[in-house]
Amino acid sequence: MAEGGDAATVAHEAGNAVQETPKAEPEKAAAPAEPAPPAEPAEPTVRTIVLTGHGGYDKLSVQQKPQPKAGKGEVLVRVKAAGLNFSELMVRQGLHDRMTKPPVVLGMEAAGVIEELGEDVSGLEVGQNVICLAQTGMWREIVAVPATNVFIMPEEMSYEEGAAIPLSYLTAYFMLFDFGNLRPGKSLLVHIAAGGVGWAATQLAKTVDNVTIFGTASASKHDAIKENGVDHPIDYRTRDYAEEIKNISPKGVDVVLDPLGGADTSKGLQLLRPMGKIVTYGSANMVKGENRNLMKMAKTLWQSTSVSPVSLVKTNKAIAGFQLAHLTGEIELVRSAFQDILNMYKDGKIKPRIDSVWAFEQVAEAMQQMNERRNIGKVILSPEKEPTKPAEGDAAPTSPLKKKKPSLFRRLSKRASRSKDEGEKKDEVKNAKKESPIKQEEQEKADDNKATNGHVQQTPEDEKIEDEAAENVEEKLEEGKEKAEDVIQQTEEKVDEAVKQEEAPTEPAAQEEKKDEAPAEEPEKIEVAVENPAETDDAKAAAADVVPDDKPVENEEKADGDASQEAN
Repeated sequence: MAEGGDAATVAHEAGNAVQETPKAEPEKAAAPAEPAPPAEPAEPTVRTIVLTGHGGYDKLSVQQKPQPKAGKGEVLVRVKAAGLNFSELMVRQGLHDRMTKPPVVLGMEAAGVIEELGEDVSGLEVGQNVICLAQTGMWREIVAVPATNVFIMPEEMSYEEGAAIPLSYLTAYFMLFDFGNLRPGKSLLVHIAAGGVGWAATQLAKTVDNVTIFGTASASKHDAIKENGVDHPIDYRTRDYAEEIKNISPKGVDVVLDPLGGADTSKGLQLLRPMGKIVTYGSANMVKGENRNLMKMAKTLWQSTSVSPVSLVKTNKAIAGFQLAHLTGEIELVRSAFQDILNMYKDGKIKPRIDSVWAFEQVAEAMQQMNERRNIGKVILSPEKEPTKPAEGDAAPTSPLKKKKPSLFRRLSKRASRSKDEGEKKDEVKNAKKESPIKQEEQEKADDNKATNGHVQQTPEDEKIEDEAAENVEEKLEEGKEKAEDVIQQTEEKVDEAVKQEEAPTEPAAQEEKKDEAPAEEPEKIEVAVENPAETDDAKAAAADVVPDDKPVENEEKADGDASQEAN
């Protein structure tokens, strides 16, 4: 009974379990699935030119950075064009006093369209075309700018012109009219007259009656700067501009705008007339090449003149310094001057010249354009422009990477080809004629038949001789190339072996064994007939740069004698 009772109990419990199982399954299936958390929207980014360090063009790269937001008193502007200035070249090289530790976004001026207004912004509307000023950070697709640094563009002004005006024209404006006090009948020296500031200073100076302008620029730019208003263009590369000015105006000039520094600042002071003024606004003489040149920098600083108040009193001259980037906190002064400049543009008195427009990805080429003084007017960067490849026949910009030095064989081959083009074939023809002479009478007759109506008529014998000579030259060149390759290969093997021996630790036993070894055979000498001794000397000089001078002096003299005998 107990067992039967236990069995009944077990069956009863099993039945309960069966009944409970189907009840639990529907509840589980009916339970709603938990919704997945909504994915956070990706933060918008904008293409940005970033200076990653101080150095060459390779320190600039286009990166995706978070899109800025309009804060209180700011506006969000989509950039259509941004200006490139010489100060950015100096910042890249680490020469500018307004340096920010990289990585940093450069750019002090831009033009574009307002996309958003921040709190407490009045007088501006979304969709307006505007010009923007900032200490830095304008080289990006979208920028946040204080509303006080935003100016409405005239309707007839392009975005490129809007980006070209602020720094260049404000700098020239303050130097000429505030520091320089330019008045009718005065004279002015503008350095780098084809650059952004030089172009602006020339136009602004011409708004004053009867002002004489001297401008320095390379000769290829003289027509352009004369058309812009320069009265006396001077090629600073071939002439001393100080002497040229003194020849025209013995007393000198009233105002000098000096972006160069160094020795040119001293020259400028000497050129000033009594009551004259020199305004320095840069040290372009420090920039030499792609990377920072410490020797050039030190020389420029050393040549800069230290002026004492006593010397200025004795000469009745003045010296001033200006940089717009340091005119912070004077926004009302800047706004007033810039409004005058915009009014001059509306009246047709000034108009910026755009030298070139570059894509963001080509900022290195744009900087190179300015660094090599190839621009006339303003260089502009555009985030909307597609990178372009140089057209056929145009010289491609120099790569920031250093070029690999060509091999010795290629240099020798190039010299041999040039020698052939300059007269080697003609000399071989003469030698061939000596080896296969014809009778004197036949030669004179052939020469008489060669000149008819100014045209040269070759006899069949002449053509045959020339063909044989040409084939002889080609064979000798090929033979010389093959031998040169063998010599170069043997020399490289010797150099590698010498390097290995230099790196390996020396042992006395090994040194004794090396002494007992027989001297290695010298490589076969190259015997190529070359009629031009000068080219032979050039080839020897080129080979001396690579082949180590490990042969005895006697062998060298013998080789020289063999080469001279072969040439003869």
